[in-house]
Amino acid sequence: MAEKSKGELLQEQLMMDPKNMGELLDDETLQAVQNFCEGYKKFLDRAKTEREAVDVTLEMLEQYGYVPFVAGKQYRPGDKVYTVNRGKAMIMATMGRRPVAEGVRIGASHIDCPRLDLKPRPLFEEAQLAYFKTHYYGGIKKYQWTAIPLALHGVIVKKDGSSVKVTIGEDPSEPVFCVTDLLPHLAKDQMKLPMTEGIKGEQFNILIGCHPFRDDKASERVKLNIMNLLFEKYGVVESDFLSAELSAVPAYPARDLGLDRSMIGSYGHDDRVCAYANLMAELEAQNPEYTTVTVFADKEETGSSGATGLQSWFLRDFLEDLAQAEGCQVRHLLARSKCLSCDVNAAFDPAFSDVSERRNTAYLNYGPVLTKYTGSGGKSGTNDADAEMVGFIRRILDDAGVVWQTGELGKVDAGGGGTVAKYVAAHNVDTIDLGVPVLSMHAPYEVVSKCDVYMTYKAMEAFYR
Repeated sequence: MAEKSKGELLQEQLMMDPKNMGELLDDETLQAVQNFCEGYKKFLDRAKTEREAVDVTLEMLEQYGYVPFVAGKQYRPGDKVYTVNRGKAMIMATMGRRPVAEGVRIGASHIDCPRLDLKPRPLFEEAQLAYFKTHYYGGIKKYQWTAIPLALHGVIVKKDGSSVKVTIGEDPSEPVFCVTDLLPHLAKDQMKLPMTEGIKGEQFNILIGCHPFRDDKASERVKLNIMNLLFEKYGVVESDFLSAELSAVPAYPARDLGLDRSMIGSYGHDDRVCAYANLMAELEAQNPEYTTVTVFADKEETGSSGATGLQSWFLRDFLEDLAQAEGCQVRHLLARSKCLSCDVNAAFDPAFSDVSERRNTAYLNYGPVLTKYTGSGGKSGTNDADAEMVGFIRRILDDAGVVWQTGELGKVDAGGGGTVAKYVAAHNVDTIDLGVPVLSMHAPYEVVSKCDVYMTYKAMEAFYR
């Protein structure tokens, strides 16, 4: 092999040279990637709503010996606890060897995703067709949600306080639903409209039936037939929709994508991909130096508001209980803590390259993306991590051999977005975003690289360790 020139040696020493993980990982690691992502695909298929994500996670926590957290109780290093917030958000923790007064390591992800939520009075009949009216949840391109198979997920709380879980459309033997669209033969005027106006929010009516109830004296017989079917299966009446949380989500499973099986196509990568990586690192934490605190939050897609979003104090309350049990002030715990806000970022898409600045964008298969700031229009609404926090995370990732990259959410004036990072940082916690780059983000079918998923898990594992 020829001796390297002075310029080549300096280039290795001084310059950055990001590489695709397909070039870097050996066969053994690539097999570990595939194995890890099989579990992730199963998680995706079982956790299409935040309630389901909590339920599936609880099953996993029990297998790993987690117990419900008790405020005021003294815990030992290695003890594993959890607490659930209203069935839609949760916190898991593994007690560390150091006292919590020295800070904790927080990994925060959200488990809600864009979808179509049923309105409080959803059921209606028009032209002998029965529909559910919806209000879309989160930022979506409306046209992407028409003419695709949808499943119904959620919970109905009856007047007596009892509840019924609903899942229809996931099993191949079950019916699915859809929002209809206009045929191109008659869509001349529709196709002249801007994409934001081609489908309007009030047109998100989910088609659910067309058979009438067999009674000539009854009115709205198709609606009546649907309500009768629901009553027979779930024991609910129409007024029970007033106290229900029902959502329509894509009815297809997570699948390997690409001839090389290097990617996963699925609904809900944003942000269950980071949640799963975060969860697996939490489960496998054994006697960590610092207490690990893994947060699954709701409502990120609508601004993190409400009692189950991270503008709520449910995380701070949990940390305050930890602090009080060890005789310290929660403000001191928070000031010495560090948080990885585990959320996705946009991957570079050659089909839409004009919205990205190539030197500062994330690429598929180059590892999790460390996002110093998000926001829009001059970093508005962002958590902008300080240089010390970036340096701290760099050291952890490099020392652990994690392949990672940096990126922004598009060009400076192209748009932008946010994560839960600023809500954690508001409690005086050093916080930065790290997560998986995603193609077709917020679409009913998103794409991630398996290597990126696995390496995000390794990043969280290193952070917790």
